[in-house]
Amino acid sequence: MPTYRTSLAFARLRDAQLNSFTENVVLKMTGNPAFPTPVVSLTALESARSTFANAISAAMQGSKQATAAKNAARETLLGMLRQQAAYVQSLAGEDLTKMLSSGFEAASTNRTQVALTKPVLLRVDNPQSTKLGVTVQPVPTARAYELRLSYGVSGWQAVGVFTYSRPILIENLTPGTTYSLQARAVGGVTGYSDWSDPVSHMAM
Repeated sequence: MPTYRTSLAFARLRDAQLNSFTENVVLKMTGNPAFPTPVVSLTALESARSTFANAISAAMQGSKQATAAKNAARETLLGMLRQQAAYVQSLAGEDLTKMLSSGFEAASTNRTQVALTKPVLLRVDNPQSTKLGVTVQPVPTARAYELRLSYGVSGWQAVGVFTYSRPILIENLTPGTTYSLQARAVGGVTGYSDWSDPVSHMAM
């Protein structure tokens, strides 16, 4: 029988999403016979959520003090949720239906490595003279993107490896020259994806 782990990905949610997530946990755990004695009382969790929600509203005014208070309320709430998640896992680690009934999600059990798909160059433009801006369609699980270019009868030349997909700036180009560009994703089980279909663009 598989063992499921409670996902802690809620810590990466935006403020409003975290507030809604907590509200759902309180709702689903209230009166839930699968979790009779929560390590964090639902009253305390709801109180922390309410404090956080009020702090979010106050922080919208832009005050540094209000933002600091909101961040502190968020950390308090996250600490409670982590404790509650551990409690849920202790009782429902082998029962996915029971775990999900708490409002918490299960961490993915998929350990399969997937080869990187070939990226697509979504856009090439001229942000400034002698420069091209390249936007690559993000590839899931890619850690970085490698670019290369060619022009005239020259072969492919490496541009560099970038940890972001947009916008990638290529500099020191010759105005009036048309360049062909390709990108490939870096990471995954294969190390590299195939090169994208080439896109041509003139430097200004």
